[in-house]
Amino acid sequence: MSKTTMTLVAVFALIVIAFASAAEQTPADNTPPEGFVALFNGKDFSGWKVPEGDNGHWRVVDGVIDYDARSEAKGDKSLWTVQEFEDFVLLVDWRIKETPFVNPNVYYVLPDGSHARDITGKPLRLALPDSDSGIFLRGSPKAQVNIWCWPIGSGEFYGYRMDQKMPPEVRAAVTPRTQADNPVGQWNRFEITMRGDRVSVVLNGKKVIDNAQLPGIPPRGPIALQHHGSMRDGKWTSPPSLVQFKNIYIKELK
Repeated sequence: MSKTTMTLVAVFALIVIAFASAAEQTPADNTPPEGFVALFNGKDFSGWKVPEGDNGHWRVVDGVIDYDARSEAKGDKSLWTVQEFEDFVLLVDWRIKETPFVNPNVYYVLPDGSHARDITGKPLRLALPDSDSGIFLRGSPKAQVNIWCWPIGSGEFYGYRMDQKMPPEVRAAVTPRTQADNPVGQWNRFEITMRGDRVSVVLNGKKVIDNAQLPGIPPRGPIALQHHGSMRDGKWTSPPSLVQFKNIYIKELK
């Protein structure tokens, strides 16, 4: 064996060792980091309330929570934790699986939370492929960290931004500072910090919501993964929650 060949073999061996070492250092899915507790065990819905009459549309597949947006529950179709929480840091990995619905009513959202308008004064609307879900905080659908395909990006609090009774500074603060989503099909991570009526959201390492105020949010409540979407005659009539979740960890703050 020549010296060149021996050198290449040695380099290749070092690369293999490096990759193996990195793999060993990467924690397994649904295994909480130090100081956190796993809300999802990767196996079943222990600790969660599956909507009555859902008929298996919320399910666990290969270590992830998978939803097809077709829950048959008569009432609320979202997936809620049994436990309630006050102040916390919440980590959630999520991804949108596909976007079969074209949403004709996607607004062009400005940094202050308002909608851009055309020369006649009407809000601009874009037609874009869209799926829609989110995470409800403290039992409040209004306090929803959005997951969707809008240009403004995920992480906003639509219920607060669209509430005209809210002060301008509140509506601006719940509007993402940047679009940090990965492409559809790829995993994303939320880090959501809730303390009092203030919330910050980091998406894929970028802070998109910074200490925004959520006036009127309950002091305590469960967390939910949101259902969204409806179907008629085999066709989606609104953006469906074609999403998956894993690595759901929480650290309660004292």
